[in-house]
Amino acid sequence: MVARAYTVAFEGVEARLVEVQCALTAGMPGFSIVGLPDKAVSEARERVRAALSALNLALPSKKITVNLSPADLPKEGSHFDLPIALSLLAAIDVIPREAVEETVALGELSLDGSLVPVIGALPAAMAAAEEDRRLLCPKACGAEAAWVGATEVIAPATLLDAIRHYSGQATLAPAHPGEVSRQEAARDLRDVKGQERAKRALEIAAAGRHHLLMVGPPGSGKSMLAARMPGILPPLSAVEALETSMIHSLAGLLDDGGISRARPFREPHHTASMAAIVGGGRGAKPGEISLAHNGVLFMDEFPEFPRAVLETLRQPIETGEVVVARANAHVKYPCRFLLVAAANPCKCGYLADPARACARVPACGEDYLGRISGPLMDRFDLRVEVPPVGYADLDLPDTGDSSATVAARVATARAVQEARFEGTEARVNADAEGRLLEEVASPDTEGRALLNKVAERMGLSARGYHRVLRVARTIADLAGSHEVRKPHVAEAVSYRLSLRVEG
Repeated sequence: MVARAYTVAFEGVEARLVEVQCALTAGMPGFSIVGLPDKAVSEARERVRAALSALNLALPSKKITVNLSPADLPKEGSHFDLPIALSLLAAIDVIPREAVEETVALGELSLDGSLVPVIGALPAAMAAAEEDRRLLCPKACGAEAAWVGATEVIAPATLLDAIRHYSGQATLAPAHPGEVSRQEAARDLRDVKGQERAKRALEIAAAGRHHLLMVGPPGSGKSMLAARMPGILPPLSAVEALETSMIHSLAGLLDDGGISRARPFREPHHTASMAAIVGGGRGAKPGEISLAHNGVLFMDEFPEFPRAVLETLRQPIETGEVVVARANAHVKYPCRFLLVAAANPCKCGYLADPARACARVPACGEDYLGRISGPLMDRFDLRVEVPPVGYADLDLPDTGDSSATVAARVATARAVQEARFEGTEARVNADAEGRLLEEVASPDTEGRALLNKVAERMGLSARGYHRVLRVARTIADLAGSHEVRKPHVAEAVSYRLSLRVEG
């Protein structure tokens, strides 16, 4: 008779249910695992054998066959150890078969029988809840998995604890969710001297999730401004926090089972590979753009990133998701992020300073920023120049609003957008498109005339035209205006045309 346990195999953020079947048959004693296992899964038989030996449980002198069904789905990772051990224990009647079949299990076995934490406990708990089963996972993963709330999570520290729980000798209490991670004190916008126009662009970008490109010489404050973006963004909603945490769970980034309401802020170095940015590598893991889901992706020295890496950003920026296609994997990750990019105006960085610029001015600036292709540049809603700050200005008192004041305005604008897009797939103005965009962002007569005039004279693409409408809608929200008027359109256009770079 076949004993069954259940676990999951990960395809992106989706956890697919896998049935672990164990059969004991007559024949030459042996232990084999079939069903397209990878090396880590195949090695599970040795870890299971050693863990059972540590508990003074001997394997029967029969042929042991473990099948991972569906057999055509690749199985990767060490989290198959625990369900394989449970199916085997059920097959030799150490634990009740019915109890094991009602559980989704995952966990790595140590040679002494202790359970080692694994990644993916949160999406596994979601899959268990959908199948109306409880989840069994290592103790270190229990607080993370318990955040789902829709299923019971049992988190033993050892395989022996799991056996005692199933046999009724020592029932384990369900795990409780971890603590909500506290948000670190954000850096204040008032620390940045001057740069009022860039601060305004930062506020608009935060309010409507509009992509922002800042261009300026070294030391002008581009990185300082970007680092203050998390301080003006509203906290993650419950749905957003769960979405983001599922991705971070797969990447092993959740600490002590805690879920953070702070929006992610990722800042990869310009030497990062395409797999690191977009996702891929062994197991097609999520990349930086997915780890920044519902948060900010800051790319400093933007033109220094490899051209192929930059071009792969074009589709995710538009669709909010990325498909990682490999020979043995084809997975989809969400990546609805706010892109903040910073760049020097040229290779040396001093294009506008006659005393320090190189001899190739202005061709060096055209060549350098020309690394950003026209289609990619067209996807930046806001483009702003960040001029150098004079030495004398550094001693002046703080200017502009604090991050707390700006954050309050951003939160108000976001609340207006949440009410506006209720019942639709859009969450912020940057998501609006087609007829929905025309309904919510159609400007008044003067605003429409100005936009049409600018579009004709400056040759705006259809994408650029719609992005100006979205930014104008956000500016109107920040101003508390129900209607998009000419001043709102004019400000949106100024950010669109303040930096003219041809790809």
